[in-house]
Amino acid sequence: MKKLWNNKDTRRNLFTYALVIIAFVVVQIMLGGGMLGYAAKGFLVPVCVYISLAVSLNLLVGVCGELSLGHAGFMGIGAFSGIVMSVVLQNLIPNDVLRLIASMIFGGILAGAFGFLIGIPALRLRGDYLAIVTLAFGEILKNVFSNLYVGTDANGVQFSFSASGVSLAEGGKMILDGPVGATGITKLATFPMGFVLILFTLFVVLNLINSKEGRAIKAIRDNRIAAESVGINVTAFRMKAFVVSAFLAGMAGALFGLNYSSLTASKFNFNTSINILVFVVLGGMGNIMGSVISATVLYILPEALRELEDYRMILYAVVLIVVMLCTWSPKIKGAIAAWKASITEKLSLNKKKGVGNNG
Repeated sequence: MKKLWNNKDTRRNLFTYALVIIAFVVVQIMLGGGMLGYAAKGFLVPVCVYISLAVSLNLLVGVCGELSLGHAGFMGIGAFSGIVMSVVLQNLIPNDVLRLIASMIFGGILAGAFGFLIGIPALRLRGDYLAIVTLAFGEILKNVFSNLYVGTDANGVQFSFSASGVSLAEGGKMILDGPVGATGITKLATFPMGFVLILFTLFVVLNLINSKEGRAIKAIRDNRIAAESVGINVTAFRMKAFVVSAFLAGMAGALFGLNYSSLTASKFNFNTSINILVFVVLGGMGNIMGSVISATVLYILPEALRELEDYRMILYAVVLIVVMLCTWSPKIKGAIAAWKASITEKLSLNKKKGVGNNG
């Protein structure tokens, strides 16, 4: 046990879990005491969703070193497939929590499957080319969702890319209505389920990073040629990171979709992918705890500044620039490192004094 605790990665991972759990407990206490308003309650599920998205994208961008700009596409797959699945299972699974879990798993599996199919041609590319392909993939999916019609009736589920292609029997229900999107959604998402999703995402990502596969993925990121020379299958490990990232994004998307009464494809555009990437970059590439903190702060900040109206996004942009400068400035990083070293030295001196006094 002591050996595990002395491991720096283990301590960091435990601190990340502890941070999330403490935040959840604090928010639950605030909810129980009526300290959060209606608007603040509306932020809770989206914050959980974006934390999961940032952590899953960090696996691909920070740990694997592959720049992807199509994360909103996987999120959209999870959202719309989760909505369809929740409607289809309404009579089979009357329990809302179980239906939500089933919808999230289905959304994650479908997004992971698309990730695998897209990864076959896309992962032959690197750098800017991969970013362009994933960006195109996300935009194509957004347009597909905008022209997709899905309905259900006694005969089953029908889908088409034209409104006339779906002819529902009496008592049938239109789930996705092309540009109108999904309407009349039964809201199943809850904050506790968002908390569970964060823990599940952290569990998957942190365990993968600290496993043999994770070390191989980091080796590919650091030096692809050296990794290939020692027998690491570069394509297979890149594909594993890509599919896991897509799967987790799909689950987060399903939770996001089932948090609203209506949803359109415009929610999953290029700007959403960029926002998630900003969370990852400002939190630190490969820094999972940083992604959790940055996603929380940067999602809440624009909403907290909403009263400033026209100046809101200007201040938000200034904050982003300041945080970026502070994060990557060698002087600031050196000052933080020196501060940490001085604290460690003081703690070791106090420990030695304590041992001497006991002796």
